[in-house]
Amino acid sequence: MTTRYTFGGDEHIFVEIDAEMSLEAFFKSLSITSAVKQASINGVTEICPANASFQIKFNPDRIHPDDLMAELKRLEESANRAEPVLKTRIIEIPVYYQDPWTHETLMRFRERHQDPQASDIEYAARINGYDSVDGFIQAHSGAPWFVSMVGFVAGLPFLYQMVDRKRQIQVPKYLRPRTDTPKQTVGYGGSFSCIYSVRGAGGYQMFGITPMPIYDPKQRVSYLKDFMVFFKPGDIVKWKPINRDEYEQALEDVEKGHFAPRIRNVDFSLDAFNADIDGTNAKLMEALHAG
Repeated sequence: MTTRYTFGGDEHIFVEIDAEMSLEAFFKSLSITSAVKQASINGVTEICPANASFQIKFNPDRIHPDDLMAELKRLEESANRAEPVLKTRIIEIPVYYQDPWTHETLMRFRERHQDPQASDIEYAARINGYDSVDGFIQAHSGAPWFVSMVGFVAGLPFLYQMVDRKRQIQVPKYLRPRTDTPKQTVGYGGSFSCIYSVRGAGGYQMFGITPMPIYDPKQRVSYLKDFMVFFKPGDIVKWKPINRDEYEQALEDVEKGHFAPRIRNVDFSLDAFNADIDGTNAKLMEALHAG
């Protein structure tokens, strides 16, 4: 990986770790941005990590752009020497696949889709070589996912599938974006899954919906009282398929303040993962369901 540094106007530095997404690029980006935060550099006003890059906003009246650039490169050298281990959390997210609400929405926008005769998940299953939608759902929910960035709209996580490249699901976005997407839709575009944190426009394929709020600006949801955004880069997600009754029960529990997502703290080693992907994922699943 060859890191590329560029200035973005007078108040930003953009750092591209790699031209393509990989866990190695993500880890390096997260390591550098964490170091920037810990360093409390005078003049840095915002740190924005992304999938394989990050952007730093700064006040040029408090730090010279060249000085900040030099400091970022110094922190990169330290990140290159650091062991790629992350203290993070694994979270179980319930998903009602093929729900009636995203289905109604996708049917309203079939003229914008590559295959107007199929639903989004039927199309995704077919182009990825699965014989059935059930097989595709098993693949989508069977392995964990990394939250590589949060943004685009408030609270929306981008999730990267933790399997070897040949097994990664790939689905193109709609030919033209929709003007509507239900809140908490589980979507897919390119090689990334996501959860739409709010209702609005979107172009990702729609596979289902989660009853679990992930963004609450009024902070009324029990597990979002400390911070309105649930996800943070480095989180690991495991999808849990649920049926209609389980979905309705979860909605009721959220409304009453009884819903609590299953969360476990874990240590994730990139070297161990690359040496044994399925074995590492199995240990993550054991940690998730322990206790």
